[in-house]
Amino acid sequence: MRIKTKLNLSVGLLFSLIILLSVVSVYYINSIKQDTQNILKANYDSLEYSRNMLMAMEDIGENNTDATVVFGQNLELQLRNITEKNEANMTNKLKIAFQSLKEGNGSVGAKAEMHDVILQIMHLNTDAIKLKSDIAQKTAETANFYIMILGTLCFLIAFNLLVNLPNNIANPIKELTTSIQEIANKNYSERVHFLQHNEYGDLARSFNVMAEKLQEYNNSNLYSLSFEKKRLETLINKMHDPIIGLDTSNSILFVNDEALTIFGLKQSEVVGKNVAALAVNNDLIRLLITLETNEKILPIKIFADDRESYFEKEVVDITITPTGEEKEIAIGNVIILRNVTFFKELDFAKTNFIATVSHELKTPISSIKFSLQLLEKEATGVINKEQKQLLDSIKEDSQRLLKLTGELLDISQLETGKINLKIEKTSPYLIVHHAVEAVKMQAENKQIEIVIDEEENLPFITADSEKTAWVLINFLTNAITYSNIESEIVVQISQSDSQVVFQVIDTGKGIDSRYKYKVFDKYFQIPGSSKSGTGLGLAISKEFIEAQGGKIAVESELGLGSTFSIMMNVD
Repeated sequence: MRIKTKLNLSVGLLFSLIILLSVVSVYYINSIKQDTQNILKANYDSLEYSRNMLMAMEDIGENNTDATVVFGQNLELQLRNITEKNEANMTNKLKIAFQSLKEGNGSVGAKAEMHDVILQIMHLNTDAIKLKSDIAQKTAETANFYIMILGTLCFLIAFNLLVNLPNNIANPIKELTTSIQEIANKNYSERVHFLQHNEYGDLARSFNVMAEKLQEYNNSNLYSLSFEKKRLETLINKMHDPIIGLDTSNSILFVNDEALTIFGLKQSEVVGKNVAALAVNNDLIRLLITLETNEKILPIKIFADDRESYFEKEVVDITITPTGEEKEIAIGNVIILRNVTFFKELDFAKTNFIATVSHELKTPISSIKFSLQLLEKEATGVINKEQKQLLDSIKEDSQRLLKLTGELLDISQLETGKINLKIEKTSPYLIVHHAVEAVKMQAENKQIEIVIDEEENLPFITADSEKTAWVLINFLTNAITYSNIESEIVVQISQSDSQVVFQVIDTGKGIDSRYKYKVFDKYFQIPGSSKSGTGLGLAISKEFIEAQGGKIAVESELGLGSTFSIMMNVD
């Protein structure tokens, strides 16, 4: 039988018995009440009227009209309260005798007759009271019997429900809870065994089917893939760097909590959405997707961790090789924002330190150079050949140190944003000729010819002529340094669309492709190079040109020379 049917039958029977008990109780209580009211209303009133008539009858013979009136009133009341058998005949006889007494016919005999009739009426009502009391008592006993029977049945049913119902409901639930805990602990072989034909039996069969399917799923490859996916998502979410995964259509596949925090968005607002659609209302996402993937950019400043933090964007392309194929295909990419705040702070401290030290060193080095110039003059005394060599060595080292401190000061100014540019309309020809003239002596010492290839009628450019010439001088100096003796360096100027292009082309040993994009990094020097330097010249050159809105580039092949280019906007 179904549990619901059992409960309905049990509770319904108990409810019906309680209703029946209530009805029986009300019925018998009303019966007892009715019997009591009958005794009080009928018989007790008759006794009261009879007693009043006996008391009044004693005063009737003494010309007491009040007694006659009282007797007559009680007699009338008795006539209207006849409830017992023969009580009407007795009352009529009393009425006739009272009428005779009032008329004076045999007053003594009438009184005796009236007295006897009143006593008979009282005796009759007294017997009726006793009889009705017995009936009321019997009714009460019957009521007690039926109420006790019905109450006992209600008690037995309620006791049975109290004893059996909690166990019948709780025990299967307890067993089911234990089985669910086993399933949660990945014990998918667990089964429940209460197979009654009721709701619990249906639940047990459904649970066992579920456990069987879970066991089958756990043993399948799909579970392994799902588990690995979950582990990968957890790993990504635990990383402290913001990470965003995109598919080939730029829809967001996953995003970790760090990224959601800096974006100010919720998981449901991001996953599955197109990144371009999100960028419409989110400035940070718009900044990330507009930055060129291969372009070296400055760290992005983002308010995170309750302070301004710096992040560097890195895009990792994800490719796979399909089964049975050899060619890789792209399936998406991952954007990683590396938190470089700590390194940015260290770099800022380093920049300040370099600026301070360079500034402090520049004065004594200049003083050394001035002292060397004084020593070289004949007025200070004649020096021998060995002393001349020592002075030349000191002069060369001080010149190198002065150049180094100058470059360090320039790079520190660039890093702190304190570079001063004098942007104006200027002729590209003047810049080139000034740069070539500056390195002419150095080129002649190495028997290198510098050829200027100028396109005619070039427009003016908008630039800082001094800084741009410095960059060209740096290009030419490097070209001379790494070119062979009696070689040729070409300085070419041409126009391309709205830009003037400066190119320094040499035929030196060139740059390995592994290092081609690193030569503009600060302090970078090509491994294996025998030439000494600070590694700052090209980094400063890049900063100078980009600060003017231009671009700088290099093309080189190992053994075939290099071409360094500057693109400046025309006026």
